[in-house]
Amino acid sequence: MDLYQLRCFLAVAEELHFGRAARRLELMPSALGRQVQQLEESLGGRLFARTTRSVTLTEEGAALVPEAQALLATADGLAQRFRERTRTRATTLRLGAVDTAAAGLVPLLLHDFRAQHLGITVELVEDKTNRLLPRLLSGRLDLAIIRPPAEIGRQVELLPLFHESVVVAVQSGHRLARRRSVTVADLADEPLIVPDRRSRPHSHDLTTKLFAQAGLQPAIAQIAGEKQTIVGLVAAGLGVALVPRWTARMSVSGVRYVPVSVSGAEELNVLPLAAAWMRGSRDPARDAMLALLAERLPAYRSEA
Repeated sequence: MDLYQLRCFLAVAEELHFGRAARRLELMPSALGRQVQQLEESLGGRLFARTTRSVTLTEEGAALVPEAQALLATADGLAQRFRERTRTRATTLRLGAVDTAAAGLVPLLLHDFRAQHLGITVELVEDKTNRLLPRLLSGRLDLAIIRPPAEIGRQVELLPLFHESVVVAVQSGHRLARRRSVTVADLADEPLIVPDRRSRPHSHDLTTKLFAQAGLQPAIAQIAGEKQTIVGLVAAGLGVALVPRWTARMSVSGVRYVPVSVSGAEELNVLPLAAAWMRGSRDPARDAMLALLAERLPAYRSEA
C-alpha cells in the first residue's frame, strides 16, 4: 500500500472536497484524483462517492480512515525517530530555498552561520515551494525557506520572516530605466511578463494584486515559468516584469531594476518568506540556523 496515496486519501476524507485537498497538498486536482483512483484500484473498492456537487466517504472509505491515520502516524513516528538518531551526529544541514531567497537571503545567512558553526556543512537546494515542501516532508531537507502556501500540513512548522520589496525589470534602453522609482500607474500601458500561477502563485499574484490596488488592469503579454527566463524575455524587449527585489542579484545583461513605489503594499503581503521545518523533530544544526535567523532577522529584513 502506497503511503503517499494514503496521505492523499486522508486529505480528501478530511476536506470532502478534491479542490481544497489538492491545494492543501500543493497538487493539481487531477493529480490528486489519480492518486486516489490508484489507491481504490489497489484495494479493489470505491472509497468516495462523487457527484458534481459533493464528495462523501463510502462505507469502505470511512472504515479505512482510522486505519490509514494509524498507519501514517506509525510511519511518520518511525521516520522522525530515525532522523533524530542520525541528525544528533550530523555535520550536514540540508537547506532548501526559493530562487530569490537563494540569491538574496541565503548568502547573508550562510556567511553569518559559517562564522559561528565551522563544523557544519550546508547543502543548498534551490527550487519552487511546491517542490521543496515534499522534500521537507519526506526528510530529504532539514529546513526550507519558502513562500508559505495558504494551507500547509499540520506536520510543518513555520517561522514567518518578512515580505520582499518590489522592483520592475526593464530593458536597459526602456523609457523608465533611468528613473529612481516608478508607480504601478507608470506601467499601465506596458506589456507585462508574469510567471505561471500554478507553479509560482505569489509571484504571479504580485502583478495582479498591485494593479488591482491601483485600480488598473495588467496587460499580460507573456507567461513564463522561471525568473531567469522572465528576465531574459525582458532583456529581449518583450515586456517588463514586476519581481522581488532580490531578483536583481540574478545578473542579466541589458536589464535594469527600478524600485516600485506602492502605497499600502505592506498590507498586500504578496511576497512573504518563511522558514519551514518538521514539527516536533529535533535537529541541533537546524535549530542553530533557526536561532541565527531569529537573531539576525532585522538586519536581513533591511536587505529585502
